[in-house]
Amino acid sequence: MAHIEYTIPNMECNMCVMHLEGIEDELPGIFKVKASYQKQTMAVDFDEAIVNEKQIIAAIEELGYTIKR
Repeated sequence: MAHIEYTIPNMECNMCVMHLEGIEDELPGIFKVKASYQKQTMAVDFDEAIVNEKQIIAAIEELGYTIKR
């Protein structure tokens, strides 16, 4: 299992958190997503054999969010 953390500077409210945490249901291989709009961070635990970081980033950007690392 891999763990990655992102800064999401345009996450502004609880609805943003819900949208971002929803990628757990959309992408197979993601075990846990924890987002915080107060800290503007998002942590993802995933299985690298099933999903890769590029796919995770694409899913986040598809929702309209910016990623800063």
